[in-house]
Amino acid sequence: MFVLRLFGSLEMGSLSSRFQSPSQGPEEAAEGTSTSHKHGCECKKRKRNAQCDCDSDQEQDDAILDTPRSRKKLKSTSRYIYQTLFLNGENSDIRICALGQEWNLHKVYLCQSGYFSSMFSGSWKESNMMEINVEIPDQNIDTEALQVVFGSLYRDDVLIKPSRVVSILAAACMLQLDGLIQQCGETMKENISAKTVCGYYACASIYGLDLVMKKCLEWLLNNLMTHQNVDLMKELGGEVMEQLIQSSDLFVMQVEMDVYTALKKWMFLQLNPSWDGPIKQLLADADAWLCKRRTGTPFLNTEDSEPFRSVFRHVRLQYIINDLASARILERDNILPPGKMWLCLTRFQHECVSSFPQEANKDEFELSSMRCGRKLTKDGDYCWRWTGFNFGFDLLVTYTNRFIVFKRNTLSQPCGGAVSLQSRRHLAFRLRLASFDGRGKLVCSRSTGYQLLTLEKDQEYVVMNLDSRLLTFPLYVCCNFLYTSPHSDHRPDSSEPESTARCVS
Repeated sequence: MFVLRLFGSLEMGSLSSRFQSPSQGPEEAAEGTSTSHKHGCECKKRKRNAQCDCDSDQEQDDAILDTPRSRKKLKSTSRYIYQTLFLNGENSDIRICALGQEWNLHKVYLCQSGYFSSMFSGSWKESNMMEINVEIPDQNIDTEALQVVFGSLYRDDVLIKPSRVVSILAAACMLQLDGLIQQCGETMKENISAKTVCGYYACASIYGLDLVMKKCLEWLLNNLMTHQNVDLMKELGGEVMEQLIQSSDLFVMQVEMDVYTALKKWMFLQLNPSWDGPIKQLLADADAWLCKRRTGTPFLNTEDSEPFRSVFRHVRLQYIINDLASARILERDNILPPGKMWLCLTRFQHECVSSFPQEANKDEFELSSMRCGRKLTKDGDYCWRWTGFNFGFDLLVTYTNRFIVFKRNTLSQPCGGAVSLQSRRHLAFRLRLASFDGRGKLVCSRSTGYQLLTLEKDQEYVVMNLDSRLLTFPLYVCCNFLYTSPHSDHRPDSSEPESTARCVS
């Protein structure tokens, strides 16, 4: 027995010695073992202010353990509810019938709708019925729209196609689903284009989405003349066109005469909706059609013209009839009564020789400013003039090196009486720049705001300095002008030209 114990002791000692370093004694080995069990390192032997690597390792291990590693996507509760309760109709407690289709639904979900909430909470007979027939008075609503709207009560998100948004909005309004109505409005605002703008505007008008109507009008003001489209002009009704033509925010290309020309094309398309041809042929065919209908009576005095009278009334004739070539076109077309044109000319001449407004404000700009525009196809140097500005104010506009400059062109005229030779001319103006993407959406825009400016003879004024990083071509330039005659015009001439500009309140 003694021999066996001794042998066992020797064996254990030999096994123990295999785990000890040659330089360690038994006590050191025991201490090392104890320390390793407590810390897993010899950090206690270090100074107290030394950083322990084991702490950071431990934190990394904890972070790894707390980080989700599985990429398997679990089925969400919303998707389960949508599939099981809505699509499969499990545990349905009510059936909705509309437009020849049935939906097995649940009252607890239908009560999210103001329409059904009122129906179930009151003393209506439907509150205890298991099957309800819903009358659909709105022709914009179809079964596909109802499927989307009912389904929205069972899920967190709804995908709305821009082509289907009108029907879905109509159904959402009938069922009084405010969240879905708001989402439809956002979808419409993000997808305005030549194909959708008229339909969206009409729909927003019916269902009271004022912000959508405003966005549609803004798009039309920017694109009616910058991107003329035959289909769009066919769709535009008289009420919308009137709002566009009377606005000083209309992005006019060239001059006011081109506003009249655009209206002439629009009127021709409204009266000839079957016309199908390229945009370049539209004006020639409109002129030919007017020539065939020409009689001694101006067109706006005939019965056929009733939808167009209020629209043509907003053409600013004072900036058309002061140009001989434009006045001859008006006379040839015989759309406007001649008495109105000559009365406008007489009034305009009187104002030119007497006095213009002492000051200008935004209301006057909205009603009376001259509207001009220009398209810059690519970066480069451009110079153009908007002539006939209030009988003899020849204004040169230059775009070069990202600067836009106004110059009063006086002394370089071949004939001394060709333009006004007054020492100072005063005008109120607003200049806007814009570029658009392929759908007519604004990419970038700049505006000077309304300003008052005084120019000496042949004097230049830098209107805008552009940042090249914000420029996208083609670039559209639009400007509003209104001549003023402030009392300060009586001051004596100065030998040194001086320009002043200030904002209009």
